[in-house]
Amino acid sequence: MSNDMPSRVKIVEVGPRDGLQNEPQIVPAEIKIGLIDRLGDAGLTAIEATSFVSPKWVPRMADSAQVMAGIQRKHGVSYAVLVPNMKGLDGAIAAGASEIAVFAAATETFSQKNTNCTIAESFERFEPVVRTALEAGLTVRGYISVALACPYEGDVDPHAVVPVARRLYEMGCYEVSLGDTTGAGTPVRTQRLVEALARHVPANRLAGHFHDTFGQALANILASMQMGVAVFDSSISGLGGCPYSPGATGNVATEDVVYMLDGMGIETGVKMQQLLVASEYICDFLQRPTMSRAGRALLARRQRLAQPAA
Repeated sequence: MSNDMPSRVKIVEVGPRDGLQNEPQIVPAEIKIGLIDRLGDAGLTAIEATSFVSPKWVPRMADSAQVMAGIQRKHGVSYAVLVPNMKGLDGAIAAGASEIAVFAAATETFSQKNTNCTIAESFERFEPVVRTALEAGLTVRGYISVALACPYEGDVDPHAVVPVARRLYEMGCYEVSLGDTTGAGTPVRTQRLVEALARHVPANRLAGHFHDTFGQALANILASMQMGVAVFDSSISGLGGCPYSPGATGNVATEDVVYMLDGMGIETGVKMQQLLVASEYICDFLQRPTMSRAGRALLARRQRLAQPAA
């Protein structure tokens, strides 16, 4: 294990898709567009904007084409979309997407619950998607759900994750994001996972996707950085969850990740004040406070300083 920290970390903002698709209320396209534009203004260069999935199964993403048409695309910003099949890919290409994401699970039970197929069958579904996307000039990112713990099978052996990650990488995914879907992972287990995978997929091609159910997300990010990982998914205001993972809370909040990395002197390119603007925007619409601890503290400080002296 190396204790050398990266000088720069890339943050992949997943709030507009992974966050909002799990909200109890449907968020209108114009609000999603406003959120994505504000996240771009904050300096985020990788934003997961939406998903091209069946509205029957994910009705909150039924406006994906409208969202992609409405965002103000910034130079140097990737607006990735999640696609599960060829129909989704066709929609993504028609909408002008330049990057797609595909997903697999690390356990058979979760794969069946999430996509109604085995792990092998899931690869059969999206291998032609990846091949066609690459031929069309798109980049492809891969996700692995329940890489550390499964709500149905318990703790996941790192060696069970290896063949899934290796197959995603070998088929052409430029990056493989390791999802702690239940948020049950701990730093030592996270490092063991990265250590096992790094023998097959370069550490600089791995990313961390940590939920904060047990308050371990920031610790797991730090542990991952010590192993050479320098890309992390996060969600504005801690939005998100997983309908197939009972009790799982949202992704780690982008504000918390940026606050920690700023304090460590690690560059992200993300501007906290503009990030808070995006956070207030979506939380005002949802009519609830941010789930970010750093966000709450910084907003409270700003409000206190804005009050006139007695």
